[in-house]
Amino acid sequence: MSAQTVLFDAPGPKGRVRNLVIGIVGVVLCLALGLGLLWALRTQLLDVQRWLPFVEGTTWTAYVIPGLINTLQAAAISIITASVLGVLLGLGRLSTIRLIKVPAGVIVEVFRAIPVLMMMLFFYYVFLYSGMLSGFMLPLVSVIGGLTLYNGSVIAELIRSGVKSLPKGQREAGLAVGLSENQTLRSVLLPQAITAMLPSLLSQLVVVLKDTALGFIITYPDLLQSMNILAAGRGNLLAAFVVAAVIYILINYGVTKLAGTVERTIRQRRGIHTVTAAPVEAPDQEESATDALATRP
Repeated sequence: MSAQTVLFDAPGPKGRVRNLVIGIVGVVLCLALGLGLLWALRTQLLDVQRWLPFVEGTTWTAYVIPGLINTLQAAAISIITASVLGVLLGLGRLSTIRLIKVPAGVIVEVFRAIPVLMMMLFFYYVFLYSGMLSGFMLPLVSVIGGLTLYNGSVIAELIRSGVKSLPKGQREAGLAVGLSENQTLRSVLLPQAITAMLPSLLSQLVVVLKDTALGFIITYPDLLQSMNILAAGRGNLLAAFVVAAVIYILINYGVTKLAGTVERTIRQRRGIHTVTAAPVEAPDQEESATDALATRP
């Protein structure tokens, strides 16, 4: 049985014709909608004057590139801090000590439920009114704080679910060789869980990168904020946002392809280890069986 017929029956001749008609109609409707929007916004998107700023070098050196650098800076720092927090909270949720497990679970559930923008605003006004931060560091730390708490909670839940999805024999094997519960978790279960959940963990990088755009609300000079400032002076808001969207798409596509490459590499290495391990054991077993027959009276 093929993988396509496991979840549903293969369509017959009438079903294939119906699906083809529905697909064609859907494509035509999408094209019509896109052309309609393009015609309605023709004064903004089809006017050459709106796009001329993007052929000027100062537009890229003064707006696009600085905004992109700030976006990548906030995303990179947030990924590191969220990963560290996620691993710590994930270990806390899997701990057998209730004084650690319960608070870790509360933190994860609370910050997973709060919108990222609300946490950014909270940090922003706390640091602003307390006078702890000012200038560029105020919105930067606020963006990093919101992204760290939310994505760290998501990563912790991914790690917890990854460990819970492992066969029970892994934990029993660790205990059988003399490891404690915590040692088994750190040395046996956690590495396997991270490997199994690696695609989901890497896809979270895209979420972090996209959510940095929320820093626009608290005046963080990211790519979106820079393009908005450019559009305010040149009167090409839609054109600027289209360019920003293309840049985001290219970066996220690159991150997605990188995640796929890492996943395939890990699977290939695990497959190679599996293949090379079998021939080593087989001759020993055959030789042992031969020796046993030879020594039998």
